[in-house]
Amino acid sequence: MWRHTTVPVTRQEVVPMSSPATAPPAPNKLKRIVAASLIGTTIEWYDFFLYGSAAALVFNKLFFPDSDPLVGTLLSFLTYAVGFAARPIGALVFGHYGDRLGRKKLLVLSLLMMGGATFAIGLLPTHATIGSAAPVLLTVLRLVQGFALGGEWGGAVLLVSEHGDARRRGFWASWPQTGAPAGQLLATGVLSLLTAVLSDSAFGSWGWRIPFLLSGVLVIVGLWIRLSVDESPVFQQALERAETRKADADAERMPVVAVLRHHWRDVLVAMGARMAENISYYVITAFILVYATTSADVSKQTALNAVLIASAVHFAVIPAWGALSDRLGRRPVYLIGAAGVGLWMFPFFALIGTGGFAGLLLAVTVGLVLHGAMYAPQAAFFSEMFATRMRYSGASIGAQFASVAAGAPAPLIATALLADYGSSTPIALYVIAASLLTVVAVAMAKETRHRDLADVAPSGGTRGKADASPAARGAHTV
Repeated sequence: MWRHTTVPVTRQEVVPMSSPATAPPAPNKLKRIVAASLIGTTIEWYDFFLYGSAAALVFNKLFFPDSDPLVGTLLSFLTYAVGFAARPIGALVFGHYGDRLGRKKLLVLSLLMMGGATFAIGLLPTHATIGSAAPVLLTVLRLVQGFALGGEWGGAVLLVSEHGDARRRGFWASWPQTGAPAGQLLATGVLSLLTAVLSDSAFGSWGWRIPFLLSGVLVIVGLWIRLSVDESPVFQQALERAETRKADADAERMPVVAVLRHHWRDVLVAMGARMAENISYYVITAFILVYATTSADVSKQTALNAVLIASAVHFAVIPAWGALSDRLGRRPVYLIGAAGVGLWMFPFFALIGTGGFAGLLLAVTVGLVLHGAMYAPQAAFFSEMFATRMRYSGASIGAQFASVAAGAPAPLIATALLADYGSSTPIALYVIAASLLTVVAVAMAKETRHRDLADVAPSGGTRGKADASPAARGAHTV
């Protein structure tokens, strides 16, 4: 039985149940919004993952040529990791202004920043040309990439979540999530094609630049589509109420402060939920290019092809997992993925160790299917935790701060463990530990799938009622 609880004045706002924000948008409009978010996130992730693949394959030789090969790879992954360090800063800045100015404006800015930095990397002189300035410039551009991506994710998933039908929010919100495997697919596909048609010397000399320069064309396409969509109606109505009644002055001025004051438990849950999802993904897709080629004697082309095919499967299963979360709930589906990834790690490395393409493909594909069970409901799950006028900040902070401790050091830690122990066992235990942490975090959260983003107060994923009664749907937080 639902009981009204006292909510801080900075978070309380009552609207009629018939608020138009709750009405599902026209199907064609929703599909256009989903397409705009998907294409934008695909381009952003293409840029981000392209760097990761290049860091594993060529950057160690081009920007750190005086190092031992494995040390050079570690240094290359270090520049890869600094992009993650910038993501929380991007989350804070984009979240703050996204909650004040709107989702759409900030999404356009993030796309321009990411595309510009990636294009510039394609023009960057190497160590042989300008010496130590080359890795410094590379690091600066990587920071810009991370800053932009830190603001992209929250806005993209919220634009869909706040437009979509609450009954199928998990399904619709999972589509921007497919931008990650789509970007991985595109980046790996371009690299795989180039390594297949170019000699190693040609690829190392100039061929690696082509995928980065291609980003300029993709950004133009993404901007054209992203500029054609409307701002979230839920956000527009919340902004109008805040401006006319000044009831949400705290969130209006400093959404980040409001998040940390009223939703700190939800931020911690989101961070814990991301640990297994983030770490496992970068071990499966980035570190595998190092492990398979150095420890399993698999060719670079074979490893890229396995990731390419598995990414296509990953893209296909994410909407299915999202739809399942609408039926079973966000937590059960997320827990399936977290537990599954942990259990899969020892078979994962054993299959790669066979040295065959079939074993490699099976290892990566199953790993990414299980990862999808976490990644698919994540967009709706995190969106439902936070109030509208602080939702961009809350979802972005929870997601991106975790990336510093999870995805950023994952390839570095895995490569260092391999160098120190010469075995995959410590790496498998590392991922298993992350899975246990995620299981605990998600188990502590409340189910959120019945929360309407316009009508129900997200009073805390770790504290509020999961399935509010209809009587509760007259009060909500903006």
